[in-house]
Amino acid sequence: MFPSPPFFSCLGCFECCIKCLGGVPYASLVATILCFSGVALFCGCGHVALAGTISILEQNFSTNVTDHALLSEVIKLMQYVIYGIASFFFLYGIILLAEGFYTTSAVKELHGEFKTTICGRCISGMFVFLTYVLGVAWLGVFGFSAVPVFMFYNMWSTCEVIRSLSANMTSADQICVDIRQYGIIPWNAIPGKACGSTLANMCSTPEFYLSYHLFIVACAGAGATVIALLIYMMATTYNFAVLKFKSREDCCTKF
Repeated sequence: MFPSPPFFSCLGCFECCIKCLGGVPYASLVATILCFSGVALFCGCGHVALAGTISILEQNFSTNVTDHALLSEVIKLMQYVIYGIASFFFLYGIILLAEGFYTTSAVKELHGEFKTTICGRCISGMFVFLTYVLGVAWLGVFGFSAVPVFMFYNMWSTCEVIRSLSANMTSADQICVDIRQYGIIPWNAIPGKACGSTLANMCSTPEFYLSYHLFIVACAGAGATVIALLIYMMATTYNFAVLKFKSREDCCTKF
């Protein structure tokens, strides 16, 4: 029989756990999880949705390959850019989370007080600036990702009108969707538009249904990434202020 541990040992372990939990930068942790989730949704769903868009374009709006050759190259380039975005934000999120741990003053209490260096403050300031730049850039990405959602929604709404007219035995051949007006294919592209039953059949295909919903999810992922970057902005700004103005004080930073 081994003697039970004294009560003060259990209390010391409990206090140690509380200190460890107090040293977690919860705002940076939530922002990292949200950033990873948003970037994964944007990159994964956007990649598949772009491939489906090319298939829909070739089958219904541009039978001549030369008419949409430039658009195909741009979409392929965007798919490669998506790989780079995913890799960059995976690394950047980990770095910001590590920076949040470093600048949390509860960690100072756990490991002893220390003085920050000019290099450390410069690095923290660089993260503040870079996070603000990325936040503004992702606002643009979020707006850009809403464009295909708007286009697909217009086509889907037009198909709903065609279906309602077909149910009432009314001709719907004059109702068309012309994507040349969006500027993604030239005006001399053939046929350039889809009308009536052709448009209704296109909206019923799995490619259209999947691409439409994937673009919606990708847009939501971009929005989640913007929110994550806003949280990062607040966290990095606050941490930089702590490092610069309160590095010698026993302050309590939870970011």
